[in-house]
Amino acid sequence: MVKFHPTANNDIVGILENEGAEAVVPDLLDFFFYSAFDADFKAKYLAGSKLSKNLCNMAISYIETYRKTMKKQLEKSVRFSKPKHIKELAGMASPILSLGNQTGEGWFLTAEMIELIESGTSNIVCLQPFACLPNHVTGKGMIKALKERYPKSNIVAIDYDPGASNVNQLNRIKLMLSVAFKNLGDELKYHKKQNESIVEQQFHNEAGLTLEDNI
Repeated sequence: MVKFHPTANNDIVGILENEGAEAVVPDLLDFFFYSAFDADFKAKYLAGSKLSKNLCNMAISYIETYRKTMKKQLEKSVRFSKPKHIKELAGMASPILSLGNQTGEGWFLTAEMIELIESGTSNIVCLQPFACLPNHVTGKGMIKALKERYPKSNIVAIDYDPGASNVNQLNRIKLMLSVAFKNLGDELKYHKKQNESIVEQQFHNEAGLTLEDNI
């Protein structure tokens, strides 16, 4: 609810857009895929049954058929990418934490952040509802590991408790955005310098060819 409902997150999407950012919100269906996929780990390492594992895998395959057409169209897009399969997300998260972290959003929260970073969304606001303990482990607790793996990532954890200060939340969001815009400016300067170097090199090459032709 805190991720999607504007009342629960003080309209964070509107705040980000008003500050000039583009908000990227992960979809809701993947959470249900994550809940079903957990049966695989439980069957292998815990007391879960193979029957439950097979039923959950069948449910995932069945629901994925409804996304088949959407994925095909997104593959043709130059601006958007198709959502990853839950097995891909699990493979992305498993080198950083155990898939046995299944309380709350568990390992899926880390997988979502990795997916965002690898897809180009390196600036992430990790919302923590009601002093959520699992989020402190697999969300806020993974920020250091993610930054070591992705040095350009810009992740900030914000508490959305009933007693949390709106001003403090807004300040942390603005701090994250200031770092994001600085990184974007540095990246644009780098690409501009690279393009100027390429143009200059091409000019020298063309000048050299012209001189040789004249000789």
